[in-house]
Amino acid sequence: MKGQIILLVSVFVPILGAFFLPFIGTFSVRLRKYLALCFVTVSFISATMMLEPLLKGQTPYSFNWQFQIATINISFGLLADWLAVFMAMISTFVSEIILLYSFGYISHYKNQNEYYLMVVLFIGAMMGIVFSTSLIFLYLFWEISAICCWRLIGFFREKEFILRADKAFLVTVFGALVMLLGFIIIYQQTGTFDLTQMQGITVSNIAVLLIMFGIFSKSATLPLHTWLPDAGVAPSSVTSLLHAAVLVKIGVYVFARLFIINFNMDVMWHTVIPVIAGVSALVSAGAALKETNLKRIIAYSTISQLGFIFLGLSTGSKLAAAGGLLYILMHSLAKAGLFLCAGIVEQTSKEKDITKMGGFITKMPVTAIAFLLCAFSVMGIPPFGGFFCKYMVIVGAVTDTWHPWIAITFIIGAILTSIYLLRVFTMVFLGQEKVPSLKKEGSFTMLASVTILAVLSLAGGILIYYPSSFVDHIVNQMGVMLK
Repeated sequence: MKGQIILLVSVFVPILGAFFLPFIGTFSVRLRKYLALCFVTVSFISATMMLEPLLKGQTPYSFNWQFQIATINISFGLLADWLAVFMAMISTFVSEIILLYSFGYISHYKNQNEYYLMVVLFIGAMMGIVFSTSLIFLYLFWEISAICCWRLIGFFREKEFILRADKAFLVTVFGALVMLLGFIIIYQQTGTFDLTQMQGITVSNIAVLLIMFGIFSKSATLPLHTWLPDAGVAPSSVTSLLHAAVLVKIGVYVFARLFIINFNMDVMWHTVIPVIAGVSALVSAGAALKETNLKRIIAYSTISQLGFIFLGLSTGSKLAAAGGLLYILMHSLAKAGLFLCAGIVEQTSKEKDITKMGGFITKMPVTAIAFLLCAFSVMGIPPFGGFFCKYMVIVGAVTDTWHPWIAITFIIGAILTSIYLLRVFTMVFLGQEKVPSLKKEGSFTMLASVTILAVLSLAGGILIYYPSSFVDHIVNQMGVMLK
């Protein structure tokens, strides 16, 4: 009973609590933002509490409710295994930092009631996806997240911004509908939507194709990637949430849940998926080299790094998969920091084009240092967390499964990543000062948020033993699926 309550709290406190925030905001702006942070904090604490049985080697917390619609048996199930708890803790923790940042960043904009409603509901939907053992409810939570993204991307309500929000909505919702067709095919094969009853089944190629289409649309993988750079019109706190903490990681998580832990698929997919991921990683890195819009550069970087995560998870190597999973954590911390730093730069300078920036380090030293530290982790510079992740994928791809081309792709990608991120840092923070009217670099909560993420990006590498031990349990959970 204790475990069931904790699971339900982690999912439904942010989902249900989100709908109270607009009402509270009508009479107390301060209470609204603190409650929003509290709802997400409750979810984070609940996720942390789910570690107890896992660390003791006991059965994970679970919840299951069976019911029937017409002749179809449906179950609403939640399971807190190692992978689910890992993703839940990352998502809620980084989301807490982003909400803290929002206190300063969003304070002078309209539509704040809707902003906090959608952000907290979005995080609750992520918790639903992470813990769901039912393909139907996974799909429903997936679509709730799409609705939240649609409203958040179009937050500023300008015509062009709304069109870009509509584009993101159409791409991800269409992808989800295609994915649902894959789920239905699996139901026809197994007679159930319950993942706990499908362990080790082999799914048809058409089902894999349909599900991967939905996954790639959500995780903005080539050729379904164009909506993500366009989403940069949203507030920086929103783009940080979409790129780093929650949205694009949904696809990666569902891939690991379905095709590494639960289902078997034809051996050809172990080549097809890495090829798509590798091409996506390198093409988007090239796009980042040519782009001049600050947030679009970081967005293309996200697409590239997601390709690397897919590469790690799809090789079939335990070491590479561990590196891919670790990179979910390290990328979430560092990329959230990069977007939040970009928000400080844009809000303070009123400029988005990096060619019109320069010399900002003198006026915003905290932001500059935080940006550089987070960039080092994404680049894979030792001893930052990103270095160990990329090293593990490269070694695992070569030694465990003999995929040297994956190692080469990673190395080329790491070089390109270093080039475009150092280009951004140099053009924005170094050189001649081009915006002399620049006076300050952001509120206390904004600076505190980027500082925390920068420090954790470094600490994640120095203290790599602890997150890697967590990931080892997940890889062991994946068992015979990996070598």
